[in-house]
Amino acid sequence: MLFGKKKRRIERLLVVEDEPLIAFDTEHVLTDASYVVVATVDRVADALAVLRSGVGIDLVLVDVSLADGSGLDVARAAGEAGVPVLFVTGNCPVEAVTLAAGCLAKPYQQRDLIGAIEAIDATLAGKPPRRLPTGLRLFERAAG
Repeated sequence: MLFGKKKRRIERLLVVEDEPLIAFDTEHVLTDASYVVVATVDRVADALAVLRSGVGIDLVLVDVSLADGSGLDVARAAGEAGVPVLFVTGNCPVEAVTLAAGCLAKPYQQRDLIGAIEAIDATLAGKPPRRLPTGLRLFERAAG
Protein backbone atom coordinates (compact mmCIF):
# COMPACT_ATOMS: atom_id res chain seq x y z
CA MET A 1 0.00 0.00 0.00
CA LEU A 2 2.06 2.89 -1.32
CA PHE A 3 1.29 6.27 0.25
CA GLY A 4 -1.29 4.64 2.53
CA LYS A 5 -1.67 5.71 6.12
CA LYS A 6 0.31 3.67 8.59
CA LYS A 7 -1.71 1.52 10.92
CA ARG A 8 -1.87 3.01 14.38
CA ARG A 9 -1.54 0.88 17.46
CA ILE A 10 -3.25 3.63 19.43
CA GLU A 11 -6.73 4.48 18.17
CA ARG A 12 -9.06 4.35 21.18
CA LEU A 13 -8.45 6.69 24.10
CA LEU A 14 -9.85 7.32 27.56
CA VAL A 15 -9.53 10.95 28.66
CA VAL A 16 -9.49 11.64 32.41
CA GLU A 17 -9.53 15.40 33.03
CA ASP A 18 -11.49 17.42 35.59
CA GLU A 19 -11.09 20.84 33.95
CA PRO A 20 -14.12 21.05 31.62
CA LEU A 21 -12.54 23.35 29.01
CA ILE A 22 -9.39 21.23 28.79
CA ALA A 23 -11.47 18.05 28.57
CA PHE A 24 -13.63 19.51 25.80
CA ASP A 25 -10.63 20.81 23.86
CA THR A 26 -8.76 17.50 24.22
CA GLU A 27 -11.75 15.52 22.98
CA HIS A 28 -12.14 17.87 20.00
CA VAL A 29 -8.44 17.70 19.05
CA LEU A 30 -8.38 13.91 19.28
CA THR A 31 -11.56 13.48 17.24
CA ASP A 32 -10.22 15.83 14.57
CA ALA A 33 -7.06 13.69 14.43
CA SER A 34 -9.22 10.59 13.79
CA TYR A 35 -8.84 9.06 17.24
CA VAL A 36 -11.81 7.48 18.98
CA VAL A 37 -12.51 8.91 22.41
CA VAL A 38 -14.07 5.97 24.27
CA ALA A 39 -15.02 8.20 27.20
CA THR A 40 -14.14 11.51 28.79
CA VAL A 41 -14.50 11.43 32.56
CA ASP A 42 -13.56 13.77 35.38
CA ARG A 43 -13.36 11.43 38.36
CA VAL A 44 -11.10 8.56 39.41
CA ALA A 45 -14.13 6.38 40.18
CA ASP A 46 -15.56 6.90 36.68
CA ALA A 47 -12.20 6.19 35.03
CA LEU A 48 -11.86 2.96 37.00
CA ALA A 49 -15.38 1.94 35.96
CA VAL A 50 -14.53 2.49 32.27
CA LEU A 51 -11.28 0.53 32.62
CA ARG A 52 -13.13 -2.35 34.30
CA SER A 53 -15.97 -2.34 31.75
CA GLY A 54 -13.94 -4.29 29.22
CA VAL A 55 -14.29 -1.65 26.49
CA GLY A 56 -11.21 -1.53 24.26
CA ILE A 57 -8.78 1.24 25.22
CA ASP A 58 -5.35 1.73 23.65
CA LEU A 59 -4.15 4.67 25.77
CA VAL A 60 -5.31 6.57 28.85
CA LEU A 61 -4.67 10.32 29.00
CA VAL A 62 -4.88 11.32 32.65
CA ASP A 63 -4.27 14.39 34.75
CA VAL A 64 -2.63 13.73 38.11
CA SER A 65 -4.80 16.03 40.21
CA LEU A 66 -8.47 15.10 40.02
CA ALA A 67 -11.38 16.30 42.14
CA ASP A 68 -11.93 12.93 43.85
CA GLY A 69 -8.37 11.64 44.04
CA SER A 70 -5.19 11.03 42.13
CA GLY A 71 -4.60 10.12 38.52
CA LEU A 72 -1.90 7.82 39.90
CA ASP A 73 -4.69 5.45 40.95
CA VAL A 74 -6.05 5.51 37.40
CA ALA A 75 -2.56 4.79 36.05
CA ARG A 76 -2.15 1.82 38.41
CA ALA A 77 -5.48 0.34 37.29
CA ALA A 78 -4.64 0.94 33.63
CA GLY A 79 -1.30 -0.80 34.13
CA GLU A 80 -3.03 -3.80 35.67
CA ALA A 81 -5.29 -3.90 32.59
CA GLY A 82 -2.28 -3.68 30.26
CA VAL A 83 -3.24 -0.23 28.95
CA PRO A 84 -0.47 2.37 28.55
CA VAL A 85 -0.85 5.77 30.21
CA LEU A 86 0.16 9.29 29.25
CA PHE A 87 0.07 11.74 32.15
CA VAL A 88 -1.04 15.17 30.99
CA THR A 89 -0.29 17.43 33.92
CA GLY A 90 1.37 20.59 35.10
CA ASN A 91 3.46 18.64 37.59
CA CYS A 92 4.72 15.21 36.55
CA PRO A 93 5.09 13.05 39.68
CA VAL A 94 8.15 10.94 40.38
CA GLU A 95 5.96 7.80 40.32
CA ALA A 96 5.08 8.47 36.68
CA VAL A 97 8.31 6.82 35.58
CA THR A 98 7.08 3.42 36.78
CA LEU A 99 3.38 3.90 35.96
CA ALA A 100 3.26 5.58 32.57
CA ALA A 101 4.63 5.60 29.06
CA GLY A 102 5.22 9.31 29.31
CA CYS A 103 4.31 12.67 30.75
CA LEU A 104 3.22 15.72 28.74
CA ALA A 105 3.53 19.03 30.57
CA LYS A 106 0.59 21.44 30.69
CA PRO A 107 0.06 23.84 29.11
CA TYR A 108 0.72 22.24 25.74
CA GLN A 109 -0.04 22.97 22.11
CA GLN A 110 -2.60 20.77 20.35
CA ARG A 111 0.06 19.49 17.95
CA ASP A 112 2.19 18.46 20.95
CA LEU A 113 -0.64 16.31 22.32
CA ILE A 114 -0.97 14.52 18.98
CA GLY A 115 2.83 14.28 18.71
CA ALA A 116 3.02 12.74 22.19
CA ILE A 117 0.47 10.07 21.26
CA GLU A 118 2.35 9.38 18.01
CA ALA A 119 5.65 9.08 19.92
CA ILE A 120 4.14 6.53 22.30
CA ASP A 121 2.59 4.70 19.36
CA ALA A 122 5.98 4.45 17.63
CA THR A 123 7.66 3.28 20.83
CA LEU A 124 5.02 0.59 21.36
CA ALA A 125 5.77 -0.57 17.81
CA GLY A 126 9.46 -0.88 18.74
CA LYS A 127 10.52 2.14 16.69
CA PRO A 128 12.15 5.35 17.79
CA PRO A 129 9.76 8.33 17.66
CA ARG A 130 10.31 10.70 14.75
CA ARG A 131 10.46 13.61 17.14
CA LEU A 132 9.52 14.36 20.71
CA PRO A 133 7.13 17.26 21.11
CA THR A 134 7.85 20.09 23.48
CA GLY A 135 7.09 19.14 27.06
CA LEU A 136 7.02 15.36 26.55
CA ARG A 137 9.09 12.96 28.62
CA LEU A 138 9.01 9.33 27.51
CA PHE A 139 9.74 6.56 30.00
CA GLU A 140 11.09 3.05 29.58
CA ARG A 141 7.59 1.70 30.23
CA ALA A 142 6.62 3.07 26.81
CA ALA A 143 8.63 0.31 25.23
CA GLY A 144 6.25 -2.26 26.61
